[in-house]
Amino acid sequence: MPSLLIVDDEPGVRSALGGVFRDEGYDVDAVESGEACLERLTRQVYDVIVLDIWLPGMDGLATLARMRERQVDAQVVMISGHGNIESAVRAIKMGAFDFVEKPLSLEKTVLVVRNAMRQRRLEAENQALRARVDAQYTMVGESYLMAQLREQVAMAAPTNGRVLIFGENGTGKELVARNIHLLSRRRAGPFVEVNCAAIPEELIESELFGHVRGAFTGAVSDRRGKFEAAHGGTIFLDEIGDMSLKTQAKVLRVLQEQVMDAVGGSARIKVDARVLAATNKDLPVEIRAGRFREDLYFRLNVVPIFVPPLRDRQEDILVLADHFMAMLAREYGRRPKSFDPDAVSALRRYPWPGNVRELRNLVERLMIMVPGDRIAGRDLTFLDQGMVGGMDTAARPMPASSTSLHDARDQFERDYILRALAVQQGNISRTADMLGIERSNLYRKMRGFGIAPPRRIDDDENA
Repeated sequence: MPSLLIVDDEPGVRSALGGVFRDEGYDVDAVESGEACLERLTRQVYDVIVLDIWLPGMDGLATLARMRERQVDAQVVMISGHGNIESAVRAIKMGAFDFVEKPLSLEKTVLVVRNAMRQRRLEAENQALRARVDAQYTMVGESYLMAQLREQVAMAAPTNGRVLIFGENGTGKELVARNIHLLSRRRAGPFVEVNCAAIPEELIESELFGHVRGAFTGAVSDRRGKFEAAHGGTIFLDEIGDMSLKTQAKVLRVLQEQVMDAVGGSARIKVDARVLAATNKDLPVEIRAGRFREDLYFRLNVVPIFVPPLRDRQEDILVLADHFMAMLAREYGRRPKSFDPDAVSALRRYPWPGNVRELRNLVERLMIMVPGDRIAGRDLTFLDQGMVGGMDTAARPMPASSTSLHDARDQFERDYILRALAVQQGNISRTADMLGIERSNLYRKMRGFGIAPPRRIDDDENA
């Protein structure tokens, strides 16, 4: 039942309005002063408040100001027998929904309150929808690497600095970009995603910068580009490493001058969009091969963020699986399934070449295909089949019966360094930075574990 609070110092008004709105199906309370209104709001939540401006003691406008300070989100309808344009304008600027003059028309007052109630419902639905959307973009994980990633996102988000997100396919680079936007001052603005690898080269300039009518065959009308659509918000250039050199030059100009030209147009369009970019390629290698502009790389790489692969954060696998299971259970209208210990072991043995995206797809398959409420190891035998011949040494489980804790720790550290070297294409300096240790310390550990430094990369560094 919708709830209504009437605040008026006249008993007749309180009685008349209370009777009318009870007949309309409202749960109605009434108080005689602004102080009593604020006290009542500490104990109960109302959908709509009908508030008189002229009250003994604290007047209606002062009461409204106190309610906004306390973040009371009820819709407020102001009433007054001494109404004027100035009071109405002040009330609306302070957040009131509408203003009704006395003597009150009961029909008009009911209509205004009904509209306020409709607005209240719409806002509540919008908040619920936003909460569901935000939950969809939650960065799930309890590992140290995920804690570091969340910390980096939290530090980068409030700024306007450009961010370059790199990592393997399926690790969640878009999720990181969306979290940066949601935590930024541009949260209320648009988030515009462009997959640079999915758009044909002959169309990507039109997609990014827009075009004018007649610019090319098929351009039958003007069209806004993605940069213009992201004005006041964030543009996310996914797979930036697949963008052609010609388009890279035009993007560089937008980053440098904050203006652009639509394809076929002559007018300069001002652009105010924060740029986030992502790639699964090693851009320094692409630069040396002549496939990526070094000046664009330096423009984009203001804040670099690395998204770790799932195999490097095994403690997150079950947490993510349970998260996806709960999410898919709501989507399919089913009860979530739980994982038996042998199923958990199978999930942790698997190297996850497709990373988090592969895990989500697997959980959806299990939700659909496995009968009952529990998932056993036998339901995941296809994972073991998929690992035959394809599982690297770093991902194989250690035989617990024949390995001491000291040897297991050394083996893990050696494998972790090898994977870090692979991610950084053998570059010692970048690997040491990624691992958070000094370069000399990394060399010492590599010698201790019998890892030979990549000779070609060292030559490049010494050149």
